[in-house]
Amino acid sequence: MAAADHSALPQSAVPPSGLTRTGFVRTIFHVDMDAFFVSVEELYDPSLKGKAVVVGGQRDERGVVSAASYEARKFGVHSAMPLRTAAKMCAHAIFVNGHPERYREFSEKVYKVLGTFSPQVEMASIDEAYLDMTGTERLHGPPLKCAHALHERMKAETRLNCSVGIGTSRLIAKVSSAQAKPNGVLYIVPGQEAKFLAPLDVREIPGVGKVMESHLHALGIKKVGDLARLEESELEDRFGKWGLALAGKSRGQDAGGWFDNEVGADLDAKSISHEHTYNEDTADVNQLEATLMRLSEMVCRRLREANFYARTVQLKLRYKDFTTITRAHTLTSPTQLDTEIFEQIRMLFRKNWKKGMQVRLLGVQTSHFAEQPEQINLLESTRQQRWKDALAAADKLRDKYGESSVKLAAGMRGTFRERTHENPASLPGKGKSKAEWDKTGSAKPDSSKSG
Repeated sequence: MAAADHSALPQSAVPPSGLTRTGFVRTIFHVDMDAFFVSVEELYDPSLKGKAVVVGGQRDERGVVSAASYEARKFGVHSAMPLRTAAKMCAHAIFVNGHPERYREFSEKVYKVLGTFSPQVEMASIDEAYLDMTGTERLHGPPLKCAHALHERMKAETRLNCSVGIGTSRLIAKVSSAQAKPNGVLYIVPGQEAKFLAPLDVREIPGVGKVMESHLHALGIKKVGDLARLEESELEDRFGKWGLALAGKSRGQDAGGWFDNEVGADLDAKSISHEHTYNEDTADVNQLEATLMRLSEMVCRRLREANFYARTVQLKLRYKDFTTITRAHTLTSPTQLDTEIFEQIRMLFRKNWKKGMQVRLLGVQTSHFAEQPEQINLLESTRQQRWKDALAAADKLRDKYGESSVKLAAGMRGTFRERTHENPASLPGKGKSKAEWDKTGSAKPDSSKSG
């Protein structure tokens, strides 16, 4: 299917805000893969094409929908919806557990294609990215021509469809790619940002959720154009700094929220966590502690990917009746070792779990990161180094054979299916120094990185 051309707006004078310091018109692409998880599944099982497909688990499980085909969405199924609810809304849907390894593999292919168009690529999630295309017209031609070329190359090299939004800001690029779906290209020419946004629902502005939407609706603000007509001072009085950000966003500006950084800028994570919801509640202490071991492994894998050392660990425990507690502990020395994180998490669990009470969910979170460990105790250094070497080897095997290929013995009983989500470990271009990425967008085989 050829990309739809939605760039019929007339060319207009470029406003000063659309210019960079070098005099180029700022040009940002947002590339969003269409129904990514479902599309990858269809490549492995063509019989799924054209059918209502739900990725994330089986219809009778407690998990949530990770993705739904366009056919399933017609029945109201959407991501983050409980699987059991999706089964009621679309009884004939085909439910697929999901294959995170496949999605990571295809995300790498997407990243490789994007890297041939711009050196400034930021994977916002496993299936979407921003590209700064400013000043590349001599190489790739005008924005629309370049976007169509990218669209076609993506299909040719990954066999997947994507939608491309083009604008003078990240916000406009993201909103326009959503409007171009599925399988389209939408270019908002400079100067037309406010006109483009005005008729859209305020919920289309990134960062406006259900709560903010209800607050705006209470003020009679339903369209972005309604928002743009309000004075900044009034928005600030009502919503503080977020009100000022909303005023800027209504004009198509990258104002606050997710858009404070330049495309491709390295942003440090504030925390790294994993959690697991049991399909059946359990009070089996061995099962519970094995799950905590497995969660600790998954968290530490991501710590090593980012080369972070965590100083704070936190346990999340939810009982059968949905009562939830969190307990944190600060380490004397930051770490990224599975065994050290698990030791503290297990201690928190044993102190806080009400023996015999059935557990619905467990979670492990780490935060307060350092980029390198402090001076370690010389008496402990040999033992720690052995663990570092062993985990580095395990990570290399996981890179090659998948995340579930290697586990510590204590976590074997806690084995569960990896949740399919948009921000897994090893996002292309993240968690690796730029020097470790070659021109193909993949890690070099001789890299010394342990993750």
